[in-house]
Amino acid sequence: MSHPSQFSLLSKRRFLPFFVTQSLGALNDNLFKQSLILAILYKLNIEGDRGIWVNLCALLFIVPFFLFSALAGQFGEKYPKDRLIRLIKLGEIAIMIVAAIGFAFDHLALMLVALFAMGTHSALFGPVKYSILPQTLREEELVGGNGLVEMGTFLSILAGTIGAGIMLSSSNYTVIVSVVIIAVAVLGYLASRAIPAAPADTPQLRLNWNIFSESWATLRMGLNQTPAVSRSVVGNSWFWFVGAIYLTQIPAYAKDWLYGDETVVTLILTVFSVGIALGSLLCEKLSGRKVEIGLVPFGSFGLTVFGLLLWWHSGQMPQNIQTNDWLGVLGFSQAWWVLFDILGLGVFGGFYIVPLYALIQSRTSESERARVIAANNILNALFMVVSALVTILLLSVAKLTIPELFLVVSLMNIAVNTYIFKIVPEFSMRFMIWLLSHSMYRVQHKHLDLIPDEGAALLVCNHVSFVDALLIGGAVRRPIRFVMYYKIYNLPVLNFIFRTAGTIPIAGRGEDEAIYEQAFDRIARYLNDGELVCIFPEGKLTTDGQINEFKAGVTRILERTPVPVIPMALQGLWGSFFSRDPNKGYFKRLWSRVTLVAGEPMTATEATQKVLRERVTALRGAVK
Repeated sequence: MSHPSQFSLLSKRRFLPFFVTQSLGALNDNLFKQSLILAILYKLNIEGDRGIWVNLCALLFIVPFFLFSALAGQFGEKYPKDRLIRLIKLGEIAIMIVAAIGFAFDHLALMLVALFAMGTHSALFGPVKYSILPQTLREEELVGGNGLVEMGTFLSILAGTIGAGIMLSSSNYTVIVSVVIIAVAVLGYLASRAIPAAPADTPQLRLNWNIFSESWATLRMGLNQTPAVSRSVVGNSWFWFVGAIYLTQIPAYAKDWLYGDETVVTLILTVFSVGIALGSLLCEKLSGRKVEIGLVPFGSFGLTVFGLLLWWHSGQMPQNIQTNDWLGVLGFSQAWWVLFDILGLGVFGGFYIVPLYALIQSRTSESERARVIAANNILNALFMVVSALVTILLLSVAKLTIPELFLVVSLMNIAVNTYIFKIVPEFSMRFMIWLLSHSMYRVQHKHLDLIPDEGAALLVCNHVSFVDALLIGGAVRRPIRFVMYYKIYNLPVLNFIFRTAGTIPIAGRGEDEAIYEQAFDRIARYLNDGELVCIFPEGKLTTDGQINEFKAGVTRILERTPVPVIPMALQGLWGSFFSRDPNKGYFKRLWSRVTLVAGEPMTATEATQKVLRERVTALRGAVK
């Protein structure tokens, strides 16, 4: 079944005004912040080390995330999000007026006050920004919507960085900057007025105005969620740790290792931002329009690989007497390898971060979602500060070069994400399922919407290969408890996935009666808890491609726990490497099309062994 592209959301009133509002906010953040930094470096008459003033700017922008994210999380749950966004945007206009006055009179203190206020604006907007998406988007739109938001954010950051450089190159920069930042703020407010109503999730929430105790409570709430959510929060913050190191070192890297001027800095930032945008957009395609956390290990692997490649390719540029501009840099093949590595970092960064945001949004209760995102923002800010300290220690104390710093960060990325994936095996399990279904097969789904979104049901499917469960588990949105012959359950490597997924091993009564009885007890328990259970009633893999007779186990299950039954069939797996086709080859049917089709639900009374086999056979069709 074909689905509309994620770009179709840009034609929807429930998404477009919000998208424009948040993109303009990110644009204005960077227009103002970069203009102020460039003014400090090149325009203003100030005393002391200009580098200290630049670092002060970074500090003033990040501190509000520590101070006000917890309040923002409370606001995002207590008040309607559309009204809250409009109020925040009005505040942005007032802040930009103050900033414009500061620019007009070369008043540095006033501009720094405005910068702190703009950081506060961003801190207040963040929890609302991400908690409104699950409220306005359908489940199958959540990944695509997050991808568009990340694309808009990073492209806006890039546009703000470039725009600030253009504005500061003018002799009348004070007037131009003042007019532009106010205009963008006004446009952001006008866009916010078109955002549809988004009611409060917890209007009865009592506000805690103590920013310190509430920040600590919010942080604990975020880290005390289910392991998948809490480690997603940590994994998200880790990305900002890594990203902050790369982004802060780009100017020095461009100067000292590519021998480039400021246009080379812009070129690198452009390539990185385009990479993030591209990776974010590809997430929907690669995930099959569902929250696929299997992309997170894939993204982490890519971040490590391209970080190592960036270290490897650095230091190969021939040094010119004159500084290279961006066109000059592109004249060297060595520079193309560096840009390719930076593009890879951006693309895999998108693969890494978008599913994490989507998972946090989808698996957090509505009454806590904004505060969990606020906790994420607090942790992001903390990790960015720590990244600055680590960078100082490694560059100044340990005397590492910038490429060596990238090497260390890449190795740290391996260690941190290995820890996360070990604690939450679901990440690794989903990655293996995703890898299988995207590297060996092209999996097509038909009528899977017949599987209920909630409540217990028994899925009944033909058994063709050793990876049937993985393909079904990767296709169905809900978690599934599979009943599986214990010898397949115990296969190396696959056993890790089966155990993590709560698979139920079963043996023939004559082989091991204890395993046999325990299996039926677990099936009944899962069904009584409202879960999905999938059984392969043939009891073994087909040896000739035909569907074997169904065993009596399915009848026993339904007699004990009468639940709806969904017949299913796998097409296209016979003859594949994991089937028992005697004529299979190692590469036979590699990348072949596999179809998983579901039939109309049946009641427990009508789902007899004979009728079920007939339904599954009809769904399967001719042997493929």
